[in-house]
Amino acid sequence: MQAIEMLQQFNECYVKIQAIAQSKEWLELANRQDVDPDMKTHLGDVLHYLGEAMSCIEPFVEVRVTQNQVS
Repeated sequence: MQAIEMLQQFNECYVKIQAIAQSKEWLELANRQDVDPDMKTHLGDVLHYLGEAMSCIEPFVEVRVTQNQVS
């Protein structure tokens, strides 16, 4: 899998998880008394780490794009 493909996959996951985190249903579920109180925090952590992973891959994608433009 190429770096650009990894970045696209991470980005798709990020967008889907962000949509869940902002949904009415998620907030209702996460605010129930009978769930892990850190539930929202865990989802926020997933988004944070996906963002960090994308940031780590982006330089490789940018280098490749730049190299292809120079050729």
